[in-house]
Amino acid sequence: MSVLVVGSIALDTVKTPIEEHTDLLGGSTCYASVAASFFAPVNLVGIVGDDFPKAHIDFLRGHNIDLAGLQIVPGKTFRWSGEYMWDLNTRETRSIALNVFESFEPKLPPGYENTPYVLLGNIHPNLQHHVLDQMKQPRFVIADTMDLWINNTPEELIRLLGRIDMLILNDSEARMLTKETSLIKAAGKIRGMGPGYLVIKKGEHGALLFGPEGQFFSCGAYPLEDIKDPTGAGDSFAGGLAGHLAALNESTVTFASLRKAVVLGSVLASYNVEAFSLERLRTLTPTDIDERYQTFKRMSQFEVIG
Repeated sequence: MSVLVVGSIALDTVKTPIEEHTDLLGGSTCYASVAASFFAPVNLVGIVGDDFPKAHIDFLRGHNIDLAGLQIVPGKTFRWSGEYMWDLNTRETRSIALNVFESFEPKLPPGYENTPYVLLGNIHPNLQHHVLDQMKQPRFVIADTMDLWINNTPEELIRLLGRIDMLILNDSEARMLTKETSLIKAAGKIRGMGPGYLVIKKGEHGALLFGPEGQFFSCGAYPLEDIKDPTGAGDSFAGGLAGHLAALNESTVTFASLRKAVVLGSVLASYNVEAFSLERLRTLTPTDIDERYQTFKRMSQFEVIG
């Protein structure tokens, strides 16, 4: 089954202590869509300007991504510039130019409203609501969010939580949303706001999955010797997770399925950071994904001694 992915599409400039690259393909929609496409067909919704390179469109289309929902309008594509510090965990935004993204109104082409799995990328909650208003009984809805929306649009965000099945956010955002220092308590509060499932990302320390009736799973992060560019890691994680669920096509999403989805999302994120932009995902193969998934399994297994 297909995944509907809605979010931003951008041309990025990324600087690390070692390298700097300009006009890179970026945005939550691109990372999530390509990651999901390794498992299932993707219906993409986003907006770009008439300056958006055709090569990027060809790349997305070549990954089994339907682009009927891609709006190409006169003007410049959304541009973001950021710089990472030496630990590659700290990032500073140097500039943002919303350009055509400022007037983005997600419009679902005919047929998209029936897509069973929905991934709402990190965009304004009102836009996420607008997408859901057009959907016809989606099977499983996942939403990503960030500190900007928690601080500036809390009412819209909290209302959204009552309409989704899973929320994805990082540890600092979970604490910010709930005013709780304990992630366990924060998870309980967020689930009480609506979503049956919650993923709290912890960066290089993995991710936590919470479900009904105290269900809990901790997924570690894959140990990497060389990280080139962390941009899009969270979106790749969400895309891989959503794509796996669509590939399973279960009548009801189970916690067991979500456990594997979280691991596969972590696999995609680990590959993504090995190169700038989506360059590593361009060369990624299903065999690569399976090999790293098997490594994750070995890393997590242990024998009881004594």
